[in-house]
Amino acid sequence: MNTPPLPDPKDRPARLTVGVVGAGRVGPALAASLQLAGHRPVAASGVSEASRRRAAALLPDVPLVAPADVLRRAELVLLTVPDDALPGLVAGLAETGAVRPGQLLVHTSGRYGAKVLDPALRAGALPLALHPAMTFTGTPVDVQRLAGCSFGVTAPEELRLAAEALVIEMGGEPEWIDEDKRPLYHAALALGANHLVTLVAQSLDLLRAAGVAAPDRMLGPLLGAALDNALRSGDAALTGPVARGDAGTVAAHVTELRRHAPQAVAGYLAMARATADRALAHGLLKPELAEDLLGVLADQAALPENGGDR
Repeated sequence: MNTPPLPDPKDRPARLTVGVVGAGRVGPALAASLQLAGHRPVAASGVSEASRRRAAALLPDVPLVAPADVLRRAELVLLTVPDDALPGLVAGLAETGAVRPGQLLVHTSGRYGAKVLDPALRAGALPLALHPAMTFTGTPVDVQRLAGCSFGVTAPEELRLAAEALVIEMGGEPEWIDEDKRPLYHAALALGANHLVTLVAQSLDLLRAAGVAAPDRMLGPLLGAALDNALRSGDAALTGPVARGDAGTVAAHVTELRRHAPQAVAGYLAMARATADRALAHGLLKPELAEDLLGVLADQAALPENGGDR
């Protein structure tokens, strides 16, 4: 992975006072990384006790104030609230006059581009969408994980250099995402990362049920190799009974899942069908074996939820 060159000093943002609206898992980590680059966190907002703890751990001595007060104190404001809350927050801050001309307003939503900040733009703010493609824990380790992390960047063309410079200062790598591609971009990340957690957690549960004493140690090397192979080779990395066309093995899997983990059946069938389609399209699954396999998947999907007990 090539690290982009540092921008010319004239294109780099000046040292800024930084505020955080929404001290969830993301905001304090980004503010702490900006502090390492020389910027100065001056205020944060957070309601829950967990938010207050995160702010205290990552931004010690930074006062917790109301969102409007954060905007009054900071030149660069990180809006790190849930996606569904972002449009209303931006509209409310603009309507109450909290937004100041020339203020950098940065949101970290993957779903939205810069247009969600239009109410603030009309008030004179400078809108940036900087979404870190990373999962956050709300602990100081997040700051380290930002090193080399890709950010989905969307901003007006005249602010592109400033947006990319801020990402680089946080240790990240900017990746430009067009405004109309933000939902697709975010769906891709959710499909890969969020669903991966669910799949791994289900696998751990099943291995425990099978009597494996240390399922994490068993899965770790296997999943690490599978991820590495997938990133390197894409669909060519597919292995296992679906890619081989072992219809009998797949049927046995589903029978066991219906008996021990019926809540996992629908996910297994959906992923098996998606895997079969990709393996067939890329010539890994032989057509003569695909017919029996797809038949098994269709038959199992047609069974009622308690079909394994019939």
